[in-house]
Amino acid sequence: MSRTRVVVTGIGIATPIGNSLRAASRALRENRHGIVYMPEFADVQHMQTRLAAPIIGLELNYPRKRVRTMGRVSLLSLYATEQALKNAGLSEDSLTDGSTGVAYGSTAGASAVNEEWCRKMFVSRGLAGIQSTDYIKFMSHTCAANLAIYYGITGRVISTCAACVSGSQAIGAGYEAIRAGKQEVMICGGAEEMHFSHAAVFDIMFAASKRNDEPDLTPRPFDKARDGLVIGEGAGTFVLESYDHARARGAHIYAELLGYGTNCDGTHVTNPSADGMAGAMKLALRDAQLDADRIDYVNAHATATEVGDIAESLATSRVIGSSTPISSTKSFTGHTLGACGAIEAAFCIAMMHEGWVAPNRTLDEVDERCAKLDYVGREPRDHKSSITMSNNFAFGGINTSLILGRV
Repeated sequence: MSRTRVVVTGIGIATPIGNSLRAASRALRENRHGIVYMPEFADVQHMQTRLAAPIIGLELNYPRKRVRTMGRVSLLSLYATEQALKNAGLSEDSLTDGSTGVAYGSTAGASAVNEEWCRKMFVSRGLAGIQSTDYIKFMSHTCAANLAIYYGITGRVISTCAACVSGSQAIGAGYEAIRAGKQEVMICGGAEEMHFSHAAVFDIMFAASKRNDEPDLTPRPFDKARDGLVIGEGAGTFVLESYDHARARGAHIYAELLGYGTNCDGTHVTNPSADGMAGAMKLALRDAQLDADRIDYVNAHATATEVGDIAESLATSRVIGSSTPISSTKSFTGHTLGACGAIEAAFCIAMMHEGWVAPNRTLDEVDERCAKLDYVGREPRDHKSSITMSNNFAFGGINTSLILGRV
């Protein structure tokens, strides 16, 4: 029985290092990062980190009537989706017949709107000044719902609000919907907006970097001197289609989604499990019907936290071996939370086509507790790859692994 092939025909991103795949890829090659000092974080009492990776200078100007239910997180998802649809050569009119669906997620909705709503509702104890659209902006499925309404999509809508695997789970859900014959096209991805509360979550856990005077030197995935992650913001959207559908309309194919694996550690809500991570990678390989030695490059989740980096390196060594190049692009973008799975998968496709792999920008000395892997050094490496693996892991012990291949 032949299986339905799923391909990527459109990609759109907004990131701290560039707001198109071409611009972000160039920044990675030129070792330009987006980590900056955030003076406004000093207003948050007891929070120690002052670092983040915001998107700077991106204009999100849309007709108010069409985006009045969107906060920044939804606007970022819309920006990335516009790019992806244009990339794919799909018009808005082609999305409304039920054959197209949406799978999209974020860690939270519009946090800035939620903060203001809570101040009015709970601090002032009243409804004065609260708009009827405020809740829609910060509800958990705001990105997926707003994209569906904006484009008049009548197919299935899947909201993947699963912290740091929101974007990768959305791509996986879209892939499975097409494989199952439920949709011909899926708009998939994840987004996150900048807000101090995201940094605060990790600061409270002593997992945020405090190198406040040295943004060039942090975060440091896999490095012995790492001191925690840096949050970022962004969005990434993929247009997925069945191979036959894409070929029939003459679409350009960027990559094929060969396999997807997701599972749960089932052990601890915040401490990652190497067994669970390895299990997700094995599921993806099994789904792709590939042996581990076919993987040419691994884009690691690696956030620059101690337990996460070590567990992930051990899991990767166990499944993929020690000779496959591996790097974490979070040293450039920070941890974009719900967006990272889609953004990093997009980076993998760019690198496959351009014949290189991104460096570990801040890696000087690998933590001896990490597995012995082929960590890419501080400079980009020329490397031809046909099949890459992109891994992401989230609170709740939720793990994902995507395998992408050149067509």
